Amino acid sequence: MTIDDIREICQTLPAVTEDIKWGQDLVFSVGAKMFCVAGLEQSPVTASFKVSDEEFEEMCQRPGFKPAPYMAKHKWVWVDDIRKMKKTEWKKYLGQAYELVKMKLSGKMRRELGVD
Repeated sequence: MTIDDIREICQTLPAVTEDIKWGQDLVFSVGAKMFCVAGLEQSPVTASFKVSDEEFEEMCQRPGFKPAPYMAKHKWVWVDDIRKMKKTEWKKYLGQAYELVKMKLSGKMRRELGVD
């Protein structure tokens, strides 16, 4: 897995935007709400993303994973190397993160974005 693979997966999701925040983090959002953040200046590349409440504890037990700093209360996990998950897992978890964040948007915002 590379950052380009993650970008490719995220760009397939409707109404996703990407930008750089905090000087070095690539952020993927829907409706201006983040669902994935990749640390571009770390080597290896790290990432944080939202998971379901049910999967949070399980994901945090995996080697190289832990609750994401500042975002753990919102059920985000951090992985110390994006290569620790295969592309199929990234597709699953990024799609799920997107859906979890999208569903918290107002109905009006989802309609405006065409993702209702």
